[in-house]
Amino acid sequence: MIEQTFSAHGALGKAIPGFQPRQAQLDMAKAIESAISHQAQLVVEAGTGTGKTFAYLVPALMSGRKVVISTGSKNLQEQLFHRDLPLIVKAIEFYGQIALLKGRANYLCLERLNRQMTESHENTADSQNFSQLVQLRRWASETKTGDLGECDALPEDSPIIPSVTSTNDNCLGKECPDYQECFVSKARKRAMDADVVVVNHHLFLADLAIKETGFGELIPEAEVFIFDEAHQLPDIASQYFGQSLTSRQIQELAKDIEIGYRTEAKDMRQLQKISDKLGQTAMELRIALGEPGYRGNWREAIHQSKISQAVERLTESLEFALEVLKLALGRSQLLDTAFERTSTIQARLKRVCDVSIPGYSYWFDTTPRHFGLHITPLSVADKFQEQLKLKPGTWIFTSATLAVNDDFSHFSHRLGLTPEQQFSLPSPFHYETQARLCVPRYLPEPNSSGMAEKLVTMLAPVIQQNQGRCFFLCTSHQMMRDLGERFRQCLDLPVLMQGETSKQKTLSEFMSLGNALLVATGAFWEGIDVRGDALSCVIIDKLPFTAPDDPLLKARIEDCRLQGGEPFQQVQLPEAVITLKQGVGRLIRDADDKGVLIICDNRLVTRDYGGVFLASLPPIPRTRDLEQIKAFLRDLSESPHSNDEVSTEI
Repeated sequence: MIEQTFSAHGALGKAIPGFQPRQAQLDMAKAIESAISHQAQLVVEAGTGTGKTFAYLVPALMSGRKVVISTGSKNLQEQLFHRDLPLIVKAIEFYGQIALLKGRANYLCLERLNRQMTESHENTADSQNFSQLVQLRRWASETKTGDLGECDALPEDSPIIPSVTSTNDNCLGKECPDYQECFVSKARKRAMDADVVVVNHHLFLADLAIKETGFGELIPEAEVFIFDEAHQLPDIASQYFGQSLTSRQIQELAKDIEIGYRTEAKDMRQLQKISDKLGQTAMELRIALGEPGYRGNWREAIHQSKISQAVERLTESLEFALEVLKLALGRSQLLDTAFERTSTIQARLKRVCDVSIPGYSYWFDTTPRHFGLHITPLSVADKFQEQLKLKPGTWIFTSATLAVNDDFSHFSHRLGLTPEQQFSLPSPFHYETQARLCVPRYLPEPNSSGMAEKLVTMLAPVIQQNQGRCFFLCTSHQMMRDLGERFRQCLDLPVLMQGETSKQKTLSEFMSLGNALLVATGAFWEGIDVRGDALSCVIIDKLPFTAPDDPLLKARIEDCRLQGGEPFQQVQLPEAVITLKQGVGRLIRDADDKGVLIICDNRLVTRDYGGVFLASLPPIPRTRDLEQIKAFLRDLSESPHSNDEVSTEI
C-alpha cells in the first residue's frame, strides 16, 4: 500500500502537481510503517530534499492510530498543519480529525483582556497599546480559535501580548468567570478528540514536566509519537526538566497585584506598595548581575556580595508580599492566585539559590531589562527514558542533522533511546555539480585579533562579485556586529544584520532587495529555507564550538570526566558537527539551487577532527582557492536565474 501511494501514478502523484517518486522517501515511509506496526523506536536522518514530511505523514495517517506530531518550531507547526497535512488528507482520503495545539501563551485570555481594558480606562495608558487592545477586543468577538497568530491587527512583538495571555502561574482555571469560553480549554478539547495532533517540542516537553508534578495533561494520550527537527529535543528537554526563575515572572506578578488593587481592593494601599517593591528588587538583582547579553555561572555569582544582597532584598520583598496578600485572601480570584504565585516564586528562588545539589548546571542570563536564573540537569536521558516506558507505542525521531559521521550514538545517548533501527538517507541533490566548498588559504587563526577585519578584506570581493545574495553566519554576536559594521563601510551593497528588526522582517527585506548581504548568528543557522537565486553564497566564520566558558558546557564536560569519558570527543565535537551541518544546510534547498559554501576555519584541514566535520557534510567538491569560487559564481551569474522562494521554520 505504501509503495503504491508513493509511486508516480499513486495517490500522491495524482493529488500533488509535480510529485516525483524518490527512493529515499519511500524507504523512510516503509521504515515508519514497520515501526508503527511493531511499536518500535526509530531514528532517521533524512538529508535535505528527501521529502521526510510526506514520508512520515502518509504511514502515520494510514495507520488508523492516534498520532502526535511534534515539530521544532511554531512556524513549522503551522506549515505542517495548514499546508502539508491538507495535501496528504486529500491525497489519501483521510477522514479523521486533525488538531493544532500550541502553548497557552499563544491564545487570548478573555479574562485578562477584560482586566487590561478596565485598567487602561482608569489610567493614562499608552495610546498605541490601548489601540491594539481595542482591535483585539473586536477580533475576540469574531475568532473561533483565539490563536493570536491569526490576529493581523496585533504585531508578533506587541508588548501587550503577555498581559492578554495566561501562564500556568496566573491562570484562574475553573474559577475564571470566562472559563466556559476559554480558548486554551477549547484547543485542548479539540486535541483530545482528534486523531492527529500537531504540537511543538516546547509544548510536548512542558506537558511531560507538568505531568511529572501531577498537575495535569496537555498532550492527549497517543499511540504514535513523531518528532520532526528532533536534533533540538535534548536541549529543549534540559530546559523543561530543570527549573527557572525569571524577572518577567516577578514583574508580571507585580503587575497583576497592581491591577487587583486598582480594580477590586482599592482600600488596600499596601498592595501598590508590594507591587512597586517586587518590581524594584527584581530590577536591583538585574543590575547586580552586570552587563546584558551575558550567560554566567550562578554557582559562582551568588557568592558575590552585591548579588547575594540583591537576592536577600528580593527574598524579603516576596515575604512581605505574602503577608499582605494573605490579608487580601477572599477579596478576589486574581489576588488569591497572586498569593499562590508569590509562594511558588519564593520556593523557586530558594531552590535556585541552593547550589549544592550535584547533577545540575546552575547558570544565569541577562538582557537589558531582564534576567533568568536556571538549574539545568546535565543529562535528561533517565527522565526521557521514563516517559518512553510510561507511554508504550511508536516513537519516531527525524531530522536532517542527527548523525556525526554516520554515528547516531551522541543523539540517542542524550535522550536515553534504544532504537530498533537508525539510519541515514542521502539527499537526492547533485552536490558535485550544484555547489563548491572552500576553506580559503591564508586564513587568520580562530579568535586571533583583527579576525573580522581580515575576513572582510578577504571576502568582500567575493560578496561584491556575487552581488550580495549571501548569508554570513557567525558563531557570536560580537563577530556579527564587527563584520556587519566593516562590510557596511566597504561594500556598496545593502548589509543587513540580525537583531535590527524581527527575524521575519529581516528575511523579507533580504528577499525583496535581491542583492543584500545578511550577517547573522544562531537564529539563522537553521529553520530558514531560501530557494532559488536569492541565496547563492553561505559563509561561516568558524567551526561552531560552544564557547568554553559557557556554564552549561563546563558542567557537562566535568560530568563527562567524572564518568570516565572524553569530553571533547563525546560532548564538544558532536554538537559542533551537528550545528555546522545545520548552517551548511541553508545553501542547497532545491534540486535547481546552486551556490558556494565558504568556511573560514583552518582547523577543517589542519586538525585530525577536521575530517569528522568534512565526513559529516554533503559530498560537495572542495577547494582552497577563492579564485575557483569566484569562477564558479561567475558561471552561475551567466546562467538563467531560477525563481526565488522562501519559507521560514522559526
